[in-house]
Amino acid sequence: MRKVERHLFVKPQYLNVAYQDGALPIDCDQTISQPYIVALMTDLLELTPTSKVLEIGTGCGYQTAILAELARDVYSVEIISGLVKSAKARLETLNYRNIHLKKGDGYYGWREHAPYDAVLVAAAPTDVPERLIQQLRPGGRMVIPVGGSEQNLLLIQKGLQTDENSIQSLETTEIIRVRFVPMTSGLN
Repeated sequence: MRKVERHLFVKPQYLNVAYQDGALPIDCDQTISQPYIVALMTDLLELTPTSKVLEIGTGCGYQTAILAELARDVYSVEIISGLVKSAKARLETLNYRNIHLKKGDGYYGWREHAPYDAVLVAAAPTDVPERLIQQLRPGGRMVIPVGGSEQNLLLIQKGLQTDENSIQSLETTEIIRVRFVPMTSGLN
């Protein structure tokens, strides 16, 4: 986390509070998550230098950069065009070469590069998108905030084995209560 300078990802008027442990507004009525949550979500993924990660909700690119410091490749999907453009420019300026961005509906993931070792969702759907689970490799981990006005951060671990009906087992653990922007689907 110390390698990624958070002040480079916040609006100029928030530079004096860039390192405080709180969420801050970014463009397009979105937020940059508080550092504690970024660290917690990243830690729960148990990334290695060979990990391939799917991130849903690029935002300003801060979480994306953290993931890129730890993983081989990060595939990040953002639904808001303005955020895709600004995050791409920022991350290229910072010389990240293992980040792949696209504008798209995160609810559907990025199937062309699946399966992923880890999936991190930075916006809250009301339920866990099945397509994201399908794109998680057996043994993979997903961290996702789920809910409406009340949200829980979930860790979902996909089993290595399937049952007699060829259904992959999932272990879901509630981590903490959180508040994320809602996941939008096809609105922008």
